[in-house]
Amino acid sequence: MNQVLVVDDEAGMRAGLEAHFLRRGWSVETASNGQEGLEKFRRRMHALIVTDIRMPGADGFSLMREARAMASHTAVILLTAFASVPDAVAAIQGGAVDYLVKPVSLERLEQAAERILAQARTRAEALEGLAGQAPAWRRALDRARQAAASNADVLIEAESGTGKELVARLIHRWSPRRDHPFIAVNCAAFPETLLESELFGHARGAFTGATAAKAGKFELADRGTLLLDEVGEMPLPLQPKLLRALQEREFDRLGDTRSVRVDLRVVATTNRSLVQMVREGRFRADLYYRLNVIPMSLPPLRERREDIAELAEHFLRFYSPPGRSLRLAPVLLERLKVHDWPGNVRELANCLRRAVALANGNEIGLEALAESDWVATHPAPAIHLAEDRLRVGVSLEDMERRLLEMTLEATGGNRSRAAELLGVSLRTVRNKIRSYGLPSWSSYVHD
Repeated sequence: MNQVLVVDDEAGMRAGLEAHFLRRGWSVETASNGQEGLEKFRRRMHALIVTDIRMPGADGFSLMREARAMASHTAVILLTAFASVPDAVAAIQGGAVDYLVKPVSLERLEQAAERILAQARTRAEALEGLAGQAPAWRRALDRARQAAASNADVLIEAESGTGKELVARLIHRWSPRRDHPFIAVNCAAFPETLLESELFGHARGAFTGATAAKAGKFELADRGTLLLDEVGEMPLPLQPKLLRALQEREFDRLGDTRSVRVDLRVVATTNRSLVQMVREGRFRADLYYRLNVIPMSLPPLRERREDIAELAEHFLRFYSPPGRSLRLAPVLLERLKVHDWPGNVRELANCLRRAVALANGNEIGLEALAESDWVATHPAPAIHLAEDRLRVGVSLEDMERRLLEMTLEATGGNRSRAAELLGVSLRTVRNKIRSYGLPSWSSYVHD
């Protein structure tokens, strides 16, 4: 879901902008000053910041500088009640995508937000969507293109972090509906009562606090695409109403007797086996068959290892600060290639983001991965010796030395872990490092 941070010391302005973005399907956080806004940004790294310039304490310019230093691709829209040419120049030179004068034109704000979304989608496609040449990944993208040309609903079943939402967005962008809304709702993010309102909307007075009618995600996605993210988390009592909405493309708002008709395509994603959930009685069989018109699966990253280096280089460029040239050491790339990546592409992205943030020099080496949580929580990779090192005539001593080197590289230099994998004592590993004269042996991680 698109995330926006609204920062303004005027409560009325915050409330108005929050309502505007919520109506358009954004996830919204608000702050009353620059310092509070910066603290919230550190925790979430929003895609867009909309901030007033003149506020007590840290002003909008300071917030923009600090936020863009942490995440250079975050977009910033500056607001002011005191328009001036110097401020406008400073705003654009500082990296703001727009500079709006209060009272804010919601039409212009929406245009700027849509431009930001389009740029983000383009970056996402260049960064992740088209990266990789593994046959399983190319087959998945080919299937997505075929699905996009039709009007049929799509069900994507894959592990977390493989890019399910990305592929859903690609299907929308490749489809005839590309000029209409793409609306996403996370079915796991709401309790049952709120999820019904989120999907189908509600009438004024439908429940306590419903002071105005609200359009749901089905209505907002009219003529476009609706993403039902993690549909396996849909509460069982709500599934019949979802089934009717999918079959008839018609539904009732909560607390309303009038039906609303829509024309949309649904893409559903799940990291669970819906077939197994049907067997266990936790998911309706008729809803499963209604969603599963065009089934798709995405390969986990461990099944497309040939793409890891390309993806890592993409993420390195994406997260590197402007003007800084970073590179990945060959030994680090080899380590990345043999890791199993249980968190898939998302885990790889976070790994590179951390490595960039902690990098001291221009080359990022194994020290970026030599953390206790990496070693403890991730299984050790299989270590394969090159064929030329197995040829007749190679001494056992040379083989032992090479195996020790590769094990230390694969464990990020952790000697205790290397000893465990090799089935020897830590003392033996230390002695072998010394006897073989391995370079920089004292820099390896201690027990």
